[in-house]
Amino acid sequence: MYDSSGDEQTHVVTAFLRNRGEILMLRRSDAVGTYTGQWGGVSGFAAGDPDTQVRTEIREETGLEAGDDVSLTRSGQPVRFEDATLEREWVVHPYLFDCETRDIDLSAEHDAFEWASPTVILDPDDDREPVPELWTAYERVAPTVRSITADGEHGAAYLSSRALEVLRDRAAVATAERAEFGTDPDGEWDELAELAGRLLETRPSMAVLRNRVNRAMSRAVDADPDATGAPAILDATLAGLERALAADDDAAATASEHIDGAVATLSRSDTVLEAIRGGDPSRVFVAESRPAREGIDVAEDVAAADDLDCPVTVHTDAAAAHVLSSEAVDRVVVGADTIRPDGSVVNKTGTRTLALAAAREGIPVSVVAATDKISTREAVNLESGDRSAVYDGDADLDVLNPTFDVTPADCIDGFVTERGVLEPTEIDDVVAELRAFEGWTDR
Repeated sequence: MYDSSGDEQTHVVTAFLRNRGEILMLRRSDAVGTYTGQWGGVSGFAAGDPDTQVRTEIREETGLEAGDDVSLTRSGQPVRFEDATLEREWVVHPYLFDCETRDIDLSAEHDAFEWASPTVILDPDDDREPVPELWTAYERVAPTVRSITADGEHGAAYLSSRALEVLRDRAAVATAERAEFGTDPDGEWDELAELAGRLLETRPSMAVLRNRVNRAMSRAVDADPDATGAPAILDATLAGLERALAADDDAAATASEHIDGAVATLSRSDTVLEAIRGGDPSRVFVAESRPAREGIDVAEDVAAADDLDCPVTVHTDAAAAHVLSSEAVDRVVVGADTIRPDGSVVNKTGTRTLALAAAREGIPVSVVAATDKISTREAVNLESGDRSAVYDGDADLDVLNPTFDVTPADCIDGFVTERGVLEPTEIDDVVAELRAFEGWTDR
C-alpha cells in the first residue's frame, strides 16, 4: 500500500496494454481480495513509486517485460473515488503501454483475459462487468487531438490509428449517453463531425490520417444517411481500424517478397520494419535519422528479430551517399508519410538524399505504404522540428530543421501497397477513389 499523504487513501496502479487498437482486459480471480469476477487492466497496490510498481505488475501478471515487450506511451493524472461498500478511497494511477504481442502468461490474480476495444467498458450489453471507474482511468491516458499533434516519434500509419481511436472513443461515450440524455443524432453528428475536422488537420503532412478519418465518416453516412449518429460512427471507426491494420499488414507482406540481398533504409516505418522482418535480407543498412535518431531503434529491432540472421549496420545520415556508392546495396526500401498525386513522396528528411544517391548508383528504390497514404491534395505542408535540436547556442543564426522532404517520382521504381506494386502512373486512380470519401463534410 502506498500512502504519500498520511490519509486513508489506497494507491493502486492500472496499466492498459494496447495492441492493434485493442486493450488487454483481465478478469479478477478468487485469489484477489476486491472486485472478484470483474474486468480491468493490469493493476496492483502501489507499494512504492507508481512508475516503478506498474512495470512490476506487468511482469508479474502477464509475463511481459517493460522495455522489451511493452513500451510506455502515456501516464495520466490519478483517478480518485470512494467505494462506500469497501469503506475505502482509491487513488488509481493510470498508464498506457503499447504491446508488441498478444501472448501473455496469466498470473493467479486473473482467470481469463481478452483483447477488446476499450469501448466495451461503456457497452451495457457487454457481459464483462468492469471494475469501478475503469473508463475514467482509460480516458486519462487515451489518445487525444493534442497527443497526436505533439507526437514526434511515431510514423503516419501509427498516428492514423490513434486518430481513429480518438473518434471511436468519443462516439462510444456519445452512444452510452443516450441512456441518460436520449437520442439526438443531429447533435451527436455535430459534435463528432467537429472532432473529425480537428483530427483532419492535426498532422497536415500525413495524408493517411486524413484518408482514414474521411473513410470512417463517409462510411458512417452511407450506413445511416438520414440521421447519422454516434452508433454509426462508432461502428465505422471500429471497422476502419480493422481495415487500416490489415492494409498495413498486407503492404508489409507484399514488400517482404521483394526484400532479399542487401537493403538500405532510414527513419522508422513500422510497415517497412515488418517487411524487413518478413523478408530475406542478407544485410541491412540503416541511417540514424537525426535529430530523433529513430533509425537506431529500427536497427536494434532488426538485429533482435528472431527470424533474421543478417548483419545490421547503422550509419550517419550524411554518409548515405557514401554507403550506397561503396557497399553492395541491392535495394533502398523506405516508407512514406504521404504520396502526392504526382507520385512524389513526402517522408522523413533524408529520404530525398538517399533516393537521389540510389538513382546515381542504379539502385532501385521501393516505397512501402498502404494506398491510404496517397494524398488528394497537390500541396503538402512540410512540418519542421524544434530549432534547438540543431542549434541551441547564443549566436544570431537562422536554423533550418525540416522534418520532412520531398522525393521526386522519377527517383522511385515502385510503390509496394496492399494492392500489389503500383507504378507512379497508377496513382491517379487511387486519388479519385480517396476524394470520394471527402464528401461527408457536405452532409
